[in-house]
Amino acid sequence: MPPRLVFRFCAVAFLFLGCAQALADVPEPLRWQAVLVAGDNAEPVFDNAVAAVSHWLEADGVPISDIHRLSASLAPRNPAIEPASTDRVLRRIATLHARPGERCLVFITSHGRRDEGVWLAASGEYLEPASLARALSAGCAAVPTVVILSSCYSGAFTAGPMRAPNRIILSAARADRPSFGCQADRTFTVFDECLLAALPHALTWRVVYKASRACVTRRERRLSLLPSQPQAAFGVAVRNLAVR
Repeated sequence: MPPRLVFRFCAVAFLFLGCAQALADVPEPLRWQAVLVAGDNAEPVFDNAVAAVSHWLEADGVPISDIHRLSASLAPRNPAIEPASTDRVLRRIATLHARPGERCLVFITSHGRRDEGVWLAASGEYLEPASLARALSAGCAAVPTVVILSSCYSGAFTAGPMRAPNRIILSAARADRPSFGCQADRTFTVFDECLLAALPHALTWRVVYKASRACVTRRERRLSLLPSQPQAAFGVAVRNLAVR
């Protein structure tokens, strides 16, 4: 073969192999199994946040069949949205059956009470950390799992039985602090608004937490509120888990 043709052949082969390697290096999108819960219907902020997180997941390519929504709202609803009772929430999480290669995402936004948990108005009960931890172990086992608790005093969920090597837990406040923004004239709570602003831009969940906490701090300082101090726990196996 003439030298010029040899050179062209080698150049084309190099380009092809380089493109093939580049395609091989592109990671597959994370496959989420998600449970999104609006625990109270006293204000629209909770349902608004659940709808926004659902839209974010859908925009990232998560099939609607893998996004399970529960709500305390008594208004006419999408039949795919389940009542957010304690039993329904725990059962939905426990039956996710996430497989290797998938991820679990649980987002719960509502009111909360110190030393009792997150309020679920549909059943008139508080969701406690130990019950949630058991449901997560059943439905998500050892797959990477992100749990977001948006309520007053939700920092209690970042300790004790909720901690696991495969879990990231984000909370809207310390275990002994309220969070803010549940007024009926708001679209989202302060924490949920900051979280939703961080999600589209962050590469990892650690960045989501840092951006959300900084945003909450700025807004609370501007309003002269007692700092809620959002908390987080990152399991050793998911310290740098990608958002997408």
